Amino acid sequence: MENWDEDIETTTNNESPSDPQLVNREGSKKKKEEEEDELTVEQIFQHKKVPSWRQQLTVRAFVVALVLSILFSFIVMKLNLTTGVIPSLNVSAGLLGFFFVKTWTKLLEKAVWLRQPFTRQENTVIQTCVVASAGISFSGGFGNYIYAMSEVVAKQLSNFNAPQDIMNPQIGWMMGFLFVVSFIGLFSVVPLRKIMIIDFKLTYPSGTATAHLINSFHTPIGAKVAQKQVKTLGKFFTFSFLWGFFQWFFTAGNACGFVNFPTFGIPAYTNTFYFDFSATYIGIGMICPHIINVSLLLGAILSWGIMWPIIGSKKGVWYSASLSSSSVNGLQGYKIFISVAMILGDGLYNFVKVTSRTLIGLYQEYRDKRNAALPVAETNSPASPPPLSFDDERRTKLFFKDQIPTWFALGGYVTISVISIIVVPFIFPPLKWYYIVVIYIFAPILAFCNAYGCGLTDWSIGPTYGTIAIFVIGAWAGASQGGIIAGLAACGVLMNIVSTASDLTQDFKTGYLTLASPRSMFVSQVIGTAMGCVISPCVFSIFYKAFPDMGLPGTRYPAPYATVFRSMAMLGVEGFSSLPTNCLQLCYGFFFISIFINGIRDSVGKRWAKYIPSPRIKVSNQIDHRRFDQSDSNI
Repeated sequence: MENWDEDIETTTNNESPSDPQLVNREGSKKKKEEEEDELTVEQIFQHKKVPSWRQQLTVRAFVVALVLSILFSFIVMKLNLTTGVIPSLNVSAGLLGFFFVKTWTKLLEKAVWLRQPFTRQENTVIQTCVVASAGISFSGGFGNYIYAMSEVVAKQLSNFNAPQDIMNPQIGWMMGFLFVVSFIGLFSVVPLRKIMIIDFKLTYPSGTATAHLINSFHTPIGAKVAQKQVKTLGKFFTFSFLWGFFQWFFTAGNACGFVNFPTFGIPAYTNTFYFDFSATYIGIGMICPHIINVSLLLGAILSWGIMWPIIGSKKGVWYSASLSSSSVNGLQGYKIFISVAMILGDGLYNFVKVTSRTLIGLYQEYRDKRNAALPVAETNSPASPPPLSFDDERRTKLFFKDQIPTWFALGGYVTISVISIIVVPFIFPPLKWYYIVVIYIFAPILAFCNAYGCGLTDWSIGPTYGTIAIFVIGAWAGASQGGIIAGLAACGVLMNIVSTASDLTQDFKTGYLTLASPRSMFVSQVIGTAMGCVISPCVFSIFYKAFPDMGLPGTRYPAPYATVFRSMAMLGVEGFSSLPTNCLQLCYGFFFISIFINGIRDSVGKRWAKYIPSPRIKVSNQIDHRRFDQSDSNI
């Protein structure tokens, strides 16, 4: 593979290792690298002109982003319909964006067609656009609230199967829904970008890590590392493709071939303990921290190895022996609602934790600013703000250069809100316009809390806010007025708002550290979101048509969280009256166990917390027949 940066020198065949010129060249090169190591990031780039925000938005950037968005949408959709939780794609998008555009510019340089060099700002635009587009594949609800409305999932739960409680996926209304609800979150946090990035100096770990990676790519040393990384990526991409092609020859249907390989014998296989030799899950498992994989394994052993066999032995005592295995009033009900209880416990704990940290952080910022404003006797008093470093001064100056007018953000929020209030009830008749008005009144506050919490913990709790909407709006609408569809649709409205808000502020942080203009970040986020509103429904339709059994337990794409979200909607409109015998008591127990485990994780410190499993990840193994070795990570 060709070297990408012209600063990377290569030796010719007629130069010997003892050539004095070569020795001097290598010595000066090594000295230059040592000098660069002593410089800060912006000192290295200070002699390079920063392009205007319009120059950062290039055609080639969005062409590359479109290609990568389609690729990542397929990956996210597959994980969404199997594990249900998606790993961060920021770093992968930055690396592949660098590779594609750098290769493109090399070809154009040879053809003497290149007019504009590839910059780190353009790299950031690509990364932002790709992550925004692929994020719609998750926040769009194709693996949870959207598919939970379908007839396939409704029939598994036996209750609420009336036409008013079912809405099968169709590409038309899915695109329309996403277009009217996915952009409003972007406008809700634009006026708060200075507070988040400059005043509060929130970390946004994923955004910061991506920025450092992009900055390093555009140095001679970083280009070398990126070249090696892409070579490794190509090798394993080829291996994964060939392995998948090999598996295809031995797969004649569900539970066939290497997809369901009885590694531990037939008795274990009947209890769902087997290996799925999918390269996708191996790769995700390598990306995720070890505690995620351990949590999945413990969840599988706890549920399929211990709990379900014990509860299954109560058949005819706790629940009727004549019920099918998929009936919510039988064993399936215990599986779903115990899992829901743990998810709610985990969600409630983290909601309270993130909200409290947000309020404490806001109070501390207010207190520090108030103290700093008091008159002091000495100029060198600790209350005086420390001088900005060269990097921070340059970044702050450029961050304020291209402002996004507040009137534009407020006008955009109001305009899209009005359109959404009019259009969404036509798509989902049970979701009345006044339900949406209430959501949009509280949405900016929740979007701010989620964006702030994400800056502190790198954890977006968008699905938790969506869960709140399911219960509140579902109970408000009631069972007779289509509360199931109303609750699930309300979940989608709120989840899209808070998720896109945290994504945008994270991208603002990346742009701040790479000197990308806030305007280019906003425009690329808008274009990426628009791409996702088209690409994601199309990708989902491909899966939906190619796999007619999608959403059924034991199939290749069981969509486990669709069942969970519909079960939450049922609880919201019906309460606990339909639960099987002793199920409510078990739910209470696991609800508090989930809170207790989270409390232990936060109280023992980072040193020991990494050995305590995550309740949310453990529970994902309790609701699916295909979960022995699949790995996932949160948002």
